[in-house]
Amino acid sequence: MVARAEVCTASGVPLVEDKSTAFPCPDCGNSIGRSAQCRVQAVPYICTDCGFQGP
Repeated sequence: MVARAEVCTASGVPLVEDKSTAFPCPDCGNSIGRSAQCRVQAVPYICTDCGFQGP
């Protein structure tokens, strides 16, 4: 099992806010972290393992 992401994949901000989240990449299962701000603003992210891109 992959460890939970500790920082936002898009911005590098630590995932300490209540509305931040981490989830597995739909393609490879690597953990993707999303800060609350990046989620609200729909900042694009790219999986560091497989290159999957999401909103």
